[in-house]
Amino acid sequence: MSADPDEELVRRVGAGDPAAVRTLVARKLPRILSLAVRMLGDAAEAEDVAQETFARIWRHASSWRRGNARFDSWIHRVTLNLCYDRLRRRREWVTDDLPEVADPAPLPDSHPREDAQRVEQALQAIAPRQREAIILVYYQEMSNIEAAATLEISIDALESLLSRGRRALQTILARDGVHD
Repeated sequence: MSADPDEELVRRVGAGDPAAVRTLVARKLPRILSLAVRMLGDAAEAEDVAQETFARIWRHASSWRRGNARFDSWIHRVTLNLCYDRLRRRREWVTDDLPEVADPAPLPDSHPREDAQRVEQALQAIAPRQREAIILVYYQEMSNIEAAATLEISIDALESLLSRGRRALQTILARDGVHD
């Protein structure tokens, strides 16, 4: 039995097995989409990233070999890299239009859906590496070991990112009137 639960499936995808492709997409697509949406804050862009992630898997599945990281860590790393490519392109786009400034007045009675939207907005406002760590551990439900491997950092570095990210989120959410 392989230490990587996806190894045999990836081998079958590399061999061109259509059933394996369907299984891999069914197994991985929800998490990849979730990761991309949280990184980019845009569902349409997230779908494009997921599509490109799977295109890369199909192109490289026959040559993929288990190494230091599990396949799941590798696919998350590919997705994160594609998200960063898009985020870099966003920064490079120049416009004469100034963004609208949000009204700082407190909102009347908030609702759970509105709170969730504020949390998502706050997540977009923190440092990218902190956001990555929080998304992988809390939203993708990876262990600290898996998340550290995906980010190619030590567990101590991951825990530091998580701690700083949680503090940054708490600061933003407290300022915006959202409570735990």
